[in-house]
Amino acid sequence: MSHQAIRSNLPQLRKRRIAKKKLLRRGTPLKEGNNEEKCEVPIMQSAELDMFGLVGGAADASSAGTSAMHHHHPPYHLRRKSHNFLLTNLKMAVAAGAGASAATVTASPTTASPACISAATAGLPSAATSSTPVLSPTAAITAATAYCPSMLPTRKRPRKTYFTGDSSTGLGCSPAAHYLLYELPDEVLLTIFSYLYERDLCHVAQVCKRFYTIANDNELWKNLYQGLYEYDLPLFNPSPCKFDFVQPEECDYDNPWKESFKQLYHGVHVRENYHKHGGKETGRSVAYFETIQAAFDYCDDMERPLVLIHSGVYRTRLIIETNISLIGAAPGNVAENVILEEERESTVLFNEGAQQAYLGYVTIKFSPHSCNDTVQHHKHYALEIQENCAPTIEHCIIRSVSHLGAAVSVSGPGADPGIRHCEISDCENVGLIITDRAQGHYEDNEISRNALAGIWVKNYANPIMRRNHIHHGKDVGIFCFDGGQGYFEANDIHNNRIAGFEVKAQANPTVVRCEIHNGQTGGIYVHEHGMGQFIENKIHSNKYAGVWITSNSNPTIRRNEIYNGLQGGVYIFGDGRGLIEHNNIYGNALAGIQIRTNSDPIVRHNKIHDGQHGGIYVHEKGQGLIECNEVYANTLAGVWITTGSTPTLRRNRIHSGKQVGVYFYDNGHGLLEDNDIFNHLYSGVQIRTGSNPIIRRNKIWGGQNGGVLVYNGGLGLLEQNEIFDNAMAGVWIKTDSNPILRRNKIYDGREAGICIFNGGKGLLEENEIFRNAQAGVLISTQSHPTQSHPSLRRNQIYDGLAAGIEITNNATATLEHNQIFNNRFGGLCLASGVNPIQRGNKIFSNHDAVEKAVSSGQCLYKISSYTSFPMHDFFRCRTCNTTERNAICVNCIKTCHNGHVVEFIRHDRFFCDCGAGTLNNQCQLQGEPTQDTDTLYDSAAPIESQSLMAEV
Repeated sequence: MSHQAIRSNLPQLRKRRIAKKKLLRRGTPLKEGNNEEKCEVPIMQSAELDMFGLVGGAADASSAGTSAMHHHHPPYHLRRKSHNFLLTNLKMAVAAGAGASAATVTASPTTASPACISAATAGLPSAATSSTPVLSPTAAITAATAYCPSMLPTRKRPRKTYFTGDSSTGLGCSPAAHYLLYELPDEVLLTIFSYLYERDLCHVAQVCKRFYTIANDNELWKNLYQGLYEYDLPLFNPSPCKFDFVQPEECDYDNPWKESFKQLYHGVHVRENYHKHGGKETGRSVAYFETIQAAFDYCDDMERPLVLIHSGVYRTRLIIETNISLIGAAPGNVAENVILEEERESTVLFNEGAQQAYLGYVTIKFSPHSCNDTVQHHKHYALEIQENCAPTIEHCIIRSVSHLGAAVSVSGPGADPGIRHCEISDCENVGLIITDRAQGHYEDNEISRNALAGIWVKNYANPIMRRNHIHHGKDVGIFCFDGGQGYFEANDIHNNRIAGFEVKAQANPTVVRCEIHNGQTGGIYVHEHGMGQFIENKIHSNKYAGVWITSNSNPTIRRNEIYNGLQGGVYIFGDGRGLIEHNNIYGNALAGIQIRTNSDPIVRHNKIHDGQHGGIYVHEKGQGLIECNEVYANTLAGVWITTGSTPTLRRNRIHSGKQVGVYFYDNGHGLLEDNDIFNHLYSGVQIRTGSNPIIRRNKIWGGQNGGVLVYNGGLGLLEQNEIFDNAMAGVWIKTDSNPILRRNKIYDGREAGICIFNGGKGLLEENEIFRNAQAGVLISTQSHPTQSHPSLRRNQIYDGLAAGIEITNNATATLEHNQIFNNRFGGLCLASGVNPIQRGNKIFSNHDAVEKAVSSGQCLYKISSYTSFPMHDFFRCRTCNTTERNAICVNCIKTCHNGHVVEFIRHDRFFCDCGAGTLNNQCQLQGEPTQDTDTLYDSAAPIESQSLMAEV
């Protein structure tokens, strides 16, 4: 009967199905029942049929099935049928179903296998019957349907059999076929189907919906799949050069094993000693070879061939010049079980023409006989990729035990591979070399424990490297040199013996969002004219500096976190330069940034804080522009400048340090301009031992030991600064120091405005000094061998809570054209024996609170307490046996010590110890005594910084 006649009668068959039943999900056994809906012929796509070479076969089955269904069998009892009768009817049912469905499928030619690799050469058992001899489909059906009386329950009378179908067409089922199609349990059919290979299984799926559902069972295809490909998970090939294992439960396909089977079915298999298996795989069109080279030869004429290499060690050299795909096929860790190894030349070589070649899930080894081998293999590698090719290498293990060659070499213009998820480890040389303008994408690789660098990038190579793990190398992690470039993103680089990333000799990489840590030498090392952009990286816990820049190198270090280094954060030395910008530098054992030996970087917009040492350390003629940084909460000085260094610091916020804000010593120079310096435990600025900085337009406040301290021969120009709200003097000048203070505003200090003592000098010119708790300017010598002798010119000293200018202890000064007014204790107060040089001063509108207190009979302690030291007559009481350190004011002498033997000492600054309650007798003028501890008559000396001078 023609196909057209069959097609014309199909609608009558379909009318008989019961519409209430729904087709169950694929892979789920059907419920028992005798439902003609199950017999509706499913339509399989021609692409799926063609994938397994089934279009022609279905048509053949159709013709055979049609002729068989013309015979009518009488309704005998089913139990009386012989085994041959049951088998014959099952074959007729299968053929009828396949014939009916073939009429709806567009035929396409089936690719025939060559004689040398036809299905007749196949013989491996399927996964489900690994311990059972392989049966042909006919034998499997015969075994599964062999009749015995116990198979069916005993019936009292014969079962009625009936003919389903159209008598005019002859389409229908005999009683035995009806039983096999509808009533045979699913488990029996699954057992039968498990003996079939993929082509026969697809034929069976064309019989009816019931067979279609059972033939698409997930476990059935999983066993079939693992028997051929050996993978533990389905492997998908969604696009060229892309192969991915997917968990079945995460897959979008109803039957992921079958879908993967279809995608890989065109592949050619390489399996060692395959001929020993023998046998014939009917229902399968798979090509097998024993050597990779034989598979290569067979694939010469194919457009995009796929070669699956099964478990084994293949001692061969592969030269790949076409768009072939090679992939390991083994259970467990696939790459560990499929090994390609060579002893004398590069194991795998990609040449021009391999633009879309693929190599995946294998181990590649280069293992020369010995390192003393006479064969020169210094240019041989485990994997070599030459110019003008772009293969993809994924999920490979790559090893080289050669002392002279790297594990992987990518070289030449146009070399542009994709190397992903590979392990390049335990090599006796460099792990990966990219050179001679090569490019490529290198992602998610493990590069570790190599004897030299993990990666070399040189000779203007420009790779893209993302998410690689580069660690525990016995040299540097990544080494860019000789003009090497590249884009490095999100790599984890750690525990390498030298730096994590080294750049030299005009190399200029871009390193973004990498983590570079626990280096045994340092994090990043840029030297010998190296460059590079290092952006948004985490650089931490390195044994030495997080970043080293030296020998005329000029990198950009931006937006990184540089922290917890066992020494410094950024170390710039030996004529180094660089832009250090927007970084967060903290928690390092030494200085956050160190600049030395003529280095001249730009350091701006960084946060440098919480260091166990100082913030920024500039020494040994270091330079640099340091601007707009925030330096705070460091253990030692916020900024150190020493030994001939001349940096420029502008617009920084330097605050909350545990010692000094900015510390100039041992001939430290430079410009300190427009900075905010505040809230330090010691002074905001210290200058000593020959240092001579320019300090201009800064705001210096909140120091617990004063604003600016100049001592031990310090110099400096302090100009147009605001110095205010310091716990002690705004400016200290002592021990032979000689700075210049010009046009500063020094105010709201909790002690004096400016203190000059112990031989201090200096020129104070055109300053405004006001609202300080003690004298605006206090000049004292104490016991220093050199007399304090500053010069004060054209200053305005006003609104002080004590005197304007006080000079004591045989000090002197030159006072010219100053305006001193509106001070509480007077304008100019001179102790006994003091005779300064005075010219053109204007002293007016001062309050003289001391004289008013004396004239009113008050104890002077009432107006001074023990925090201020007004200058007036100084007495002692011999009767009470007080010393010169215990001063008594004139009113207490007259009242509290009336009738005692008293002695005038001098006119000087002090507070009254009688009123303070420190003497034996109680003060009659003051009332209740105030606790005190015999405070000295002069301001307390400042605490000198104990800043260390450790060097890396």
